[in-house]
Amino acid sequence: MLQRIDLADRVAVERAKRLTVDGFADDTLVRRALERLAEEADAAPAWRARIWKKIPVAAGLGGGSSDAATALRLANGLLAEPLPTERLLRLAAELGSDVPFFLADGPQLGEGDGSELARLDLPQDYWIVLLHSSGEAKPSTAAVYGAFDERHGAAGYEERRRKLLDAVGAVRRPRDLAALPANDLASSPLSAELVRLGAFRADVTGAGPVVYGLFHHRGEARAAARALKGRGRLWITVPAWYG
Repeated sequence: MLQRIDLADRVAVERAKRLTVDGFADDTLVRRALERLAEEADAAPAWRARIWKKIPVAAGLGGGSSDAATALRLANGLLAEPLPTERLLRLAAELGSDVPFFLADGPQLGEGDGSELARLDLPQDYWIVLLHSSGEAKPSTAAVYGAFDERHGAAGYEERRRKLLDAVGAVRRPRDLAALPANDLASSPLSAELVRLGAFRADVTGAGPVVYGLFHHRGEARAAARALKGRGRLWITVPAWYG
């Protein structure tokens, strides 16, 4: 399941004489997205993009993917003949399995490699505490999936998929999200700590290392964040429907 949150980078794109990407020296994905868009549209890669980073890098929060999707959407709108949505989604999927999600609105269920999306109707009225624990770094994608394969994580996929769909179909209120299956790629003892501090659900985001806790009220989220002060970087945010 994929859910936007109101912690976001800013990306601006304008016409230019040549392709440049400023503001984030380590970017590769926005540049690649714009190069591929130019190839697909048979156009010159003549844009200036600027990135203002707020999402921590390599945290499991989709920062690079969301930046690439935003750059694609903005640059496509500047073309004399913009690519239709389906072609833009296919191009996004080439860049990363979660990039198409950031071209869509609302929570989505990603299947296959994650790029096959279906809209979900989920509650959006809760608060989120994010914790990036000090000293925790994201393992490589190869290491994450290698560990997943070693513990035979794919076993029983169809049964787990059925349980997930049943649980999603039963969600009516925020607290119903607690019944959704846990992340089977990564886990953290900090999830249990967030629950102890009042979260009705807590888990690792993506492949980590950031851990999230969901809270009914802002006061509860703020109290939990205060209790975790000094443990790492903290954010209090909310779900977001649109990009």
